[in-house]
Amino acid sequence: MPRPMTLHAELHHYAVRWPNEADTAAFFRFLDETPRAFERTHLAAHFTGSAWLVSADGERVLLTHHRKLQRWLQLGGHADGDADLAQVALREAEEESGLTDLQVEQKVFDLDRHWIPERGNEPGHWHYDVRYVVRATGSEAFAISEESLALAWKPIRQLADDPHTDDSLRRMAGKWLMRSA
Repeated sequence: MPRPMTLHAELHHYAVRWPNEADTAAFFRFLDETPRAFERTHLAAHFTGSAWLVSADGERVLLTHHRKLQRWLQLGGHADGDADLAQVALREAEEESGLTDLQVEQKVFDLDRHWIPERGNEPGHWHYDVRYVVRATGSEAFAISEESLALAWKPIRQLADDPHTDDSLRRMAGKWLMRSA
């Protein structure tokens, strides 16, 4: 599969906007050097797409209490061969929340490379997670999917201020608050 120039451009724009985030270079290397980077069959590592799913008023974010990882996280999942990670984020937000009338922004909002521990027959591996802002523009009444133990709309300011919040969620909350200021 040819490398999408749009993801390169998105990563470049992100690197310029957030020059102190060290993982950006790792994302470029992984994109350039890995032929099956968008496929989960590449067992060592693969791209994923996630949604910072914000309410219409921009004050809350929809989080999942992830069934496998047992943590509150943003919605998202595997690219499954799709190099358009903004669309992956949108698809995963729809599937995991049951919400319709969602809109995805095409610019990368956040990057996070994180380790997924071994589980069953699946070896431990890296997720190169590319995150996008997705906005709820209709009903905010969600439906819990089989991937979640729970879903909840959480105030973004509360996430940013709580030192017990997952580091990447706190980082995204801070970015969102700076952007909204």
